[in-house]
Amino acid sequence: MWNRRQGRLRPVGCGVEELRCRRREREAALRKARREQQLVSKRLLRDDAPEETEGEYVALILGEAEIQQFLRLAQRGPEEKERERALVSLHRGLQHPETQQTFIRLEGSMRTLVGLLTSNQALLQLEAARCLHELSHSEQSAVAEACLPATSYLLTYISGHSSDLIELCLYTLGNLIVESEAVRRQLLPQGIIPALAACIQSPHLTVLEALGYALSQLLQAKEAPEKIIPSSSPGSFVLGSTLPQHMLRLLQPGPKLNPGVAVEFAWCLHYIICSQVNNALLITHGALSTLGLLLLDLAGAVQRSEDVGLELFFLQKQPSLLPEGLWLLNNLTANSPSFCTSLLSLDLIEPLLQLLPVSNVVSMLVLTVLCNIAEKGPAYCQHLWPGPLLVSLLEMLAFSDAEVVGQSLELLQLLFLYQPEAVQAFLQQSGLQALERHEEEAQLQDRVHALQQTALHR
Repeated sequence: MWNRRQGRLRPVGCGVEELRCRRREREAALRKARREQQLVSKRLLRDDAPEETEGEYVALILGEAEIQQFLRLAQRGPEEKERERALVSLHRGLQHPETQQTFIRLEGSMRTLVGLLTSNQALLQLEAARCLHELSHSEQSAVAEACLPATSYLLTYISGHSSDLIELCLYTLGNLIVESEAVRRQLLPQGIIPALAACIQSPHLTVLEALGYALSQLLQAKEAPEKIIPSSSPGSFVLGSTLPQHMLRLLQPGPKLNPGVAVEFAWCLHYIICSQVNNALLITHGALSTLGLLLLDLAGAVQRSEDVGLELFFLQKQPSLLPEGLWLLNNLTANSPSFCTSLLSLDLIEPLLQLLPVSNVVSMLVLTVLCNIAEKGPAYCQHLWPGPLLVSLLEMLAFSDAEVVGQSLELLQLLFLYQPEAVQAFLQQSGLQALERHEEEAQLQDRVHALQQTALHR
C-alpha cells in the first residue's frame, strides 16, 4: 500500500480504503480459522474417570454378537441393575469407531437403543443417552446420520426435569447438527428453535453451557442466514424467538455472570452478527449496551487485578470471554457508522484502552475496533481525540509483537489523516523515537517509514 517515489515514502491516495481492505482480509482469515476450529470441536461428555483410576475400566471393541447380547440384556434383563450394566458395557464399547460401525450396520440396533431411551427407568434412560452421545461424537458422517431416529426424542427430553439428561441431549444434538445437514433439516420442523428458547430459561449452568454449544452449531450452518436466523416468522427462527433477549441477559455483567456460559452465547451472537440478517434488531434488544457494560466490567476487573498483582489469576478465571466480547464489537462496528456512533455514546474508549495490556489477542481486537471507528472519518476521530489514545498507542509501539505494532501503525495513520493535530502531539511525545525501534523489521518497515514521512511533512 506504500509507494517509494523520488527517495521519499508516502501513502497511496486511496490509503484509507486499502487499510480497510487489508484489515478485512486479515479478519476474514481469522474468522475462517476460528470457524473451522469450532466446526471440528465436537463435545464429548464422559464420566469414567473414577473407575479408570482404579484400573477397573477397559473399553473393549465389541462384535455383533456382543452388541446383540448387551441390547437383549438391556431390554429383557431380569433385574434393573443387570439391564443398566449391559448398557454401560455397550456405552463403553461404542467409544471405539469399530464398534460404532458394527452397531449401525446391525439391523434393529438403533431402534432398540431409541426404545431404551424412552424407558421410564431414569438410569437406563441416561445410559441409553450416553450411547447415543458416543455415536454423535463419531468422525464418520454415516454414524451421525444413523442417529436420525433419535432426534425427536432428544428434543423432547431437553424439556424434561433431569439436568444431567438435558445436558447430555443438548451436547448430542450439537454434535449431530454440525455433522449432518440431514439432521438439521429434520430438527427444524421438529421445533428445535422453540425447544431451545424454552430450555434457555433453565437455572442450571451446565444446561445453559450445553445449550449455547448446540445453538452455536446450528447458527454456523451454511444455510443459517436463510433458514435458521431470520426474524420473519415469530418462534420459528432464532431472531423471531426469545433467544436473543435471553442470550444478552446471560452476557450481562454481575455476580451471576458465568464465563463458560457467556462464551458459548458470545459465539452464538458472533454467528448471528456475521450473517448480517438483522443486526439492527439485536441493537434494539440492547446488544451494544450489554457488550459495553460487559467490557466496562471486565476492564474494571483488569484494573483491580493489576492494582493488587492478580493479572494471571484474572486471565485464568476468564480466558475467553474478553476476546469474544471484543470480536462481537468488531463485527458490529466493521461496516456500520451508526453502530460506531452508538458505541461512542457509551463512553467506552477509555475502558477499551485499559484492556490493551491484557494480551496480544486482546490488543489486536481493541485496536481493530478503534480502527473501525477512526476510518469512518473526521467526526469520529474527534471522539477519539484528545485523550489517552496517543499515550496508549505509543506504549503499543514498545511491543515486540509485529501484528500489534502493525495495527497500532494503521490507527496512527488514520488519526494523522483525519485529526491533523495528532501529528504535532505525536512529535512532542517522542513518537519518532518510538517508530525507530521498528525501522528494520521487514513486516513493518514500509509503514514505519511512511508514518515518519507523514509526521515530518504534515
